[in-house]
Amino acid sequence: MKDKLQAIKDEALAQIEKAVDLDRLNDVRVSFLGKKGQLTSVLKSMKEVAPEERPAFGQLVNEARAQIERVLEETKGKLEQQALEHRLKEEVIDVTLPAKKNNVGHRHPNTIAREEVERIFIGMGYEVVEGPEVEYDLYNFEKLNIPANHPAKDEQDTFYVTKDIVLRTQTSPVQARIMEQGKLPIRVIAPGRVFRSDEVDATHSPSFHQIEGLVVDKNITFADLKGTLEQFAKELFGENTKTKFRPHHFPFTEPSAEMDVSCFKCGGKGCRFCKGEGWIEILGCGMVHPHVFEMCGIDPEVYTGFAFGVGLERIALLKYEIDDMRLLYENDARFLKQF
Repeated sequence: MKDKLQAIKDEALAQIEKAVDLDRLNDVRVSFLGKKGQLTSVLKSMKEVAPEERPAFGQLVNEARAQIERVLEETKGKLEQQALEHRLKEEVIDVTLPAKKNNVGHRHPNTIAREEVERIFIGMGYEVVEGPEVEYDLYNFEKLNIPANHPAKDEQDTFYVTKDIVLRTQTSPVQARIMEQGKLPIRVIAPGRVFRSDEVDATHSPSFHQIEGLVVDKNITFADLKGTLEQFAKELFGENTKTKFRPHHFPFTEPSAEMDVSCFKCGGKGCRFCKGEGWIEILGCGMVHPHVFEMCGIDPEVYTGFAFGVGLERIALLKYEIDDMRLLYENDARFLKQF
């Protein structure tokens, strides 16, 4: 039995010496010291040794185990050091090479403009609401006082999904949905994507964004509308901005108007930016039509309100002096990184 023990020890030390990596060294450990290892099996066979010889034999087994474990740990340390040196040599960093540039994205010009508009109106007590982009004809037209024979319903302007479902041409349907809920008073803005059958050019796109505003309460007048939009223009374009309202026609408001702002580039003197007029058209607005109130379940004898709509891309183009709307959608990093 002693000869067998000596043979096991010698074989273990020989295999440890031959181990070339940590995985192989671990295999040697399991082979000799594991639960089913050769040295463990010798311990289990001690019953075959005479009782008077067992203490001395057990001591020899423990000494053999201790020697094997000591050599294993020494070899493990050497192999770990060799592995570290090899990795450092392979993974050496050439500090003379240029660093990898960390390209971090940022908000799109449209997003920057939208968040600024939202900030202005939230500061005035408005709530930001949203609605579906695929809309019923009922909300996109009928409830906004646009009858079936109105030119805006022509298929040349509107994308029809079915006879009764369209891609919304404006965010005004959100106003109808909010009014239907009957939670008065109302002060909301509704930003979102809209769709129209337009050819792509410097100022048109079949897909663009609008921000609609709606206020409904008792004793709301056109003076409230003018004051609100004047404050909005000053916040957006500067404290010296002036506003001008021109009569217009929208089916869902009466009276209706278009609002111009004084050119913030030349101060109203006339320049290339405002085409020499000193004024820039910015949005459409008006008092909510009584018939729209009736179709949405609001008594026009008790409540009045105003609505307005502004193109988000138009704000971005004006604010950042961009002369071609297509630049906003071409995903050219050279252009977008300027913002």
